[in-house]
Amino acid sequence: MTHMRLFAFDFTGPAHLSAGLWKHPADRGSEYKSLKYWVEYARMLEEACFDGIFFADNVGYHDVYRGNVDAALKDAAQIPANDPSYVIPAMAAATRHLGFGVTSTTAYDHPYSLARKFATLDHLTDGRIGWNVVTSYADSAARNLGTGVQRAHDDRYEVAEEFIEVALKLWEASWEDRAVVADPASSTYVDPQRVHPIEHSGEHFMVPGIALCEPSPQRTPVIFQAGGSSRGVALAAATAEAVFMNALTKSALKQQVDRLRQQAAEAGRNPAHIAVLQMITVISGATDDEARKKYEEYRKLVSYEGAMARYSGWSGLDMSTFDPDVPLRHVKTNAGQTMVDIFSKMDPDKEWTPRDIAEYIGIGGTSPVIVGGPETVADELASWVEETGIDGFNVSHAVKYQDIKDFTDFVVPELQRRSLMRTGYDGSTLRENLFGAGQARLAEDHPGAVYRDTLSAKAL
Repeated sequence: MTHMRLFAFDFTGPAHLSAGLWKHPADRGSEYKSLKYWVEYARMLEEACFDGIFFADNVGYHDVYRGNVDAALKDAAQIPANDPSYVIPAMAAATRHLGFGVTSTTAYDHPYSLARKFATLDHLTDGRIGWNVVTSYADSAARNLGTGVQRAHDDRYEVAEEFIEVALKLWEASWEDRAVVADPASSTYVDPQRVHPIEHSGEHFMVPGIALCEPSPQRTPVIFQAGGSSRGVALAAATAEAVFMNALTKSALKQQVDRLRQQAAEAGRNPAHIAVLQMITVISGATDDEARKKYEEYRKLVSYEGAMARYSGWSGLDMSTFDPDVPLRHVKTNAGQTMVDIFSKMDPDKEWTPRDIAEYIGIGGTSPVIVGGPETVADELASWVEETGIDGFNVSHAVKYQDIKDFTDFVVPELQRRSLMRTGYDGSTLRENLFGAGQARLAEDHPGAVYRDTLSAKAL
């Protein structure tokens, strides 16, 4: 087994997926506004040889439960929510190798401004940035940023496909590698003959002009994607370089991985050019007993209302309309069908009640939870990799900062002792972290490479 890739999964707010755990005395979520906090976090992750930190983001908020945002506000359920982009340059300045994945939506951003934002971040991080492509699901985002009405699920993916196409053209097909000449003799900083308009005219976007930024170290940021629906998988197979999955069982995950890699091959790509990362929550300690005591302590802090605020937002169902102890039947929603299906698929024989769901997602959201000392956790992580074919994990937490610190203190040394995790970095960019030294640019079989080839032909 090659070394597993590891990202810390976080959110620039006081709380993320776990409900009520901000009340734990060791939780540092209230420091989310502090650059010093994020710099300390970045240094800890790099010292532990993590591949990167992955920032979730949401331009909406959870206001489905009881028809308002109150329960989400009371439990800091992904609100308040700062923009993660602004902490990254400081974290990058304090590290040399740590990568940064940033969520940005195709529903309300524009590809022209997004291309500039990520090129800027790629410059400022020396090529350590990745874009997590999301289509957004929250009606609150549609009301505040869009037309007031959420697009249908498949329509959002049609927009996303063209959005990515435009961004790739801007990154790969506008500025030649040698466009910046900085020549005092000819009084020329940029050679106009080496900068080209992309002339994009599509169904959703008209972008005729040139990119605003000169080429960054990776040109195109590493493209992450996390969609679990059939349209989401198809988009990932066609364009993603790293895919975050959130299966609750190894058998379900293996099916998802196999389907993704098969579709990637059918799209003409090498399936090995997609790194698959499973979300996992780890509660660790020096021993199994210590970790279990910690977990039981955490369970007592779980907030039913906070969990239901999150799940109502994810699924589009107002869970206050269901009896907490009556099994929830299968329903269709426009928001997060994956979130509705996930529990019935995990255990088809179990009749899940809202209270069951709240207890499950209260720690780590919908991710599987591993509780144990170093050997137990290492055994379990290794088995997930071996049995499913994933490349690594997006490691979530219950108690902010402390659970990741525990992971670096207890689990990382055991993984490294078994040669399951890196002990140093091979390259300098995020893409090299994922795929090896010398692979800082898009692979030849990625659809974005077509625009690179077009630009090369113009340069001749």
